[in-house]
Amino acid sequence: MKTSEAPVLIDRALLDAVSDAARSNPRLRKNHNFHATDAAVAHRLLNAIEPGSYLLPHRHLDANKGETMIVVRGRLGVVFFDDFGAVAQSVELRPQGGVCGVDIPHGVYHTVLALTAGTVMLEAKAGPYLPLDEAERAPWAAAEGSAAAAVYMRSLRELFSKS
Repeated sequence: MKTSEAPVLIDRALLDAVSDAARSNPRLRKNHNFHATDAAVAHRLLNAIEPGSYLLPHRHLDANKGETMIVVRGRLGVVFFDDFGAVAQSVELRPQGGVCGVDIPHGVYHTVLALTAGTVMLEAKAGPYLPLDEAERAPWAAAEGSAAAAVYMRSLRELFSKS
């Protein structure tokens, strides 16, 4: 094997490092990218997310922007919505148990929330990275950083209170 880069092992040390970075980030989440740049055609990354992080419900309208998530540590709640903001489905992902991952087609409103500290998922999606545009943001969801976001997030977390 001849290459200019060495393989990266995804081990406990790497998971701990990305989780530590998420805990110290004001948004309580942190990516560890395996792709070289935001312009890469394939994005592969670890995404560490801590309880209390709010990810605005959104969808990806580009037909190439479906995304796959597999939880490698912790517990992740995934919530799918209809176009009007009603919860269509919620599922808990965990490395051991019934469901460890999900493949989300483009156009589906969704959000994720960490149900335990130290939650890390492996995510794969098409690049390049582009910020969400207004048509991709859920118009019925509370804005990140707003007082209403904390209340909204608590209501989403209650979907998993029996887990």
